[in-house]
Amino acid sequence: MFIFILAVIAGLLSIPVAVLFIEVIGGLRPVEQKAGELLCAEAPGRIVVVVPAHNESSGIVPTLQDALSQLGARDRLIVVADNCTDDTGAIAAAAGAEVIVRDDLQKIGKGYAIAWAVTHLNDDPPDFVLFVDADCRIQSGLVKKLRDVCQQVDQPVQAFYAMTGTENSPVNHSIAEFAWILKNLVRPLGLRSFNCPVQLMGSGMMFPWGVIKAAPLASGSLVEDLRLGLDLAAAGKPPYFFPFVAVTSHFPTTVSGTESQRQRWVQGHLGMILRSVPRLLLLALVRRNPALLVLVLDLLVPPLSLLGLLTMGMFAVTSFAVLLGMPMLPMVLASLNLAAFTLAVLLAWLKFGRTILPARIGRSLGASILQKFGIYGLLLRGRTAAQWVRTDRAKLK
Repeated sequence: MFIFILAVIAGLLSIPVAVLFIEVIGGLRPVEQKAGELLCAEAPGRIVVVVPAHNESSGIVPTLQDALSQLGARDRLIVVADNCTDDTGAIAAAAGAEVIVRDDLQKIGKGYAIAWAVTHLNDDPPDFVLFVDADCRIQSGLVKKLRDVCQQVDQPVQAFYAMTGTENSPVNHSIAEFAWILKNLVRPLGLRSFNCPVQLMGSGMMFPWGVIKAAPLASGSLVEDLRLGLDLAAAGKPPYFFPFVAVTSHFPTTVSGTESQRQRWVQGHLGMILRSVPRLLLLALVRRNPALLVLVLDLLVPPLSLLGLLTMGMFAVTSFAVLLGMPMLPMVLASLNLAAFTLAVLLAWLKFGRTILPARIGRSLGASILQKFGIYGLLLRGRTAAQWVRTDRAKLK
């Protein structure tokens, strides 16, 4: 019975490992613009850029300047001052943005702020809506390029959302930055290479008005972007990845900010897997919706550190079982999982990660894994985040 259980666990673990491996292999292919993306037809529609902001007065101005420089005379820039206790609204208005204020301490989260903006736009709807986080820089030309592609595919379009460490930060984010690149660039590139949709990433997301006005937005979910992308795929409008433009943000510069951010991401992702995968998988199969099926399988890939811990842990347990004289099948499965996981990470690192994560930093991997054990330990003990909170982005002095 024990061997059967080990074999089942190893077999189930092979699903996210295989998904990761296939996505990475696809992500290694040369990236080229597709025929429809090269048309560059001038989209006549109006654009609204929405920036949800909670106490972001210290860093929102560069984001607003980036957006305003790319908007036409008929376009709008809206800042949602969401439950702010600082002067975010005044700062945004002075920078040239239209400001709408939302105060509702019973409903906290970016999903509620986005829904508030969409409701506000119902009186004068645009043709396209772009959501950008208040701490992001917007690459030159991004707004027009996303609009053109969004018009052509008539789907939500996701730009590359990059996250980097700040210069002289006391927190070493090299490993986190590589994991981010793997999740937000390599794997989406792989899905794109197979003509598959991708998950929404939370910033740099453009929607046709007809899609976003009907989307379920008002949510306090810790990963509202994942949830929205899956809901849209179920409705027949899965997100499309356009990696040739980017929005860029920075990891927190404090230990507390880093830890709280990672805990929210991990908790939110695992919660989505546990709560939503069975329902969405059944829905994809019943409706014969391949786009939703792809995104559900992609969702099954847990955070990289957890998947690594699981594959290594299963290999250790099954190897010990073999030493005790038990059958080898579980160890064979665990070995294949570990080999596929290791090869996928190595290939991604060779092409995308060597400048971000030099080989000499490898000795710090042990400490990073121990930190992850701490996060997963908190979750196992029930120390969870009950709702979305703003990431601590205290500036270095």
